[in-house]
Amino acid sequence: MTKVRIHNMMFYGFHGYYEYEREQGQKFFFDVELTTHDDRAVDTDNLNDGVDSARVYDIVKEATENQRFHLLAALGGHIADKLLDKMAHIDEVTVRIRKPSVPIAGPIDYVEVEVTRNRK
Repeated sequence: MTKVRIHNMMFYGFHGYYEYEREQGQKFFFDVELTTHDDRAVDTDNLNDGVDSARVYDIVKEATENQRFHLLAALGGHIADKLLDKMAHIDEVTVRIRKPSVPIAGPIDYVEVEVTRNRK
C-alpha cells in the first residue's frame, strides 16, 4: 500500500450557503490523501504506474475554480469522485477543505470538512 498526501493547496472559489459568499468568493485550502494498493510505482520508478501529484492538483483546481457548491461536503465529495474516476490506481481518497472566512459570530481560524471515498 502507498499513500500520497498533498497539503495546503490554495484556490480561489465561489462556494458557500449564502449568496454573497458565491458572489464575492474567497480562498479555500485543500489537503488530499490518496491510497493505492498497487505498488508498481515503488518497483518501476515510473510515474505512469503511480500517483501524478500535478494531475491531482489540476483536478482539485478545476473543481474549485470552475464550479459552485453551497456546502463544503458537496465540493469535497465531487473532488473525491473525480479523482477516483480519473486516476485508475487510486483505491481511496480523502479530501480536507478549510474555509477561513465563514459567517460565524466569533473568532475561529477556519471550518474544515473531510470527505473520504473508496473505489467500489
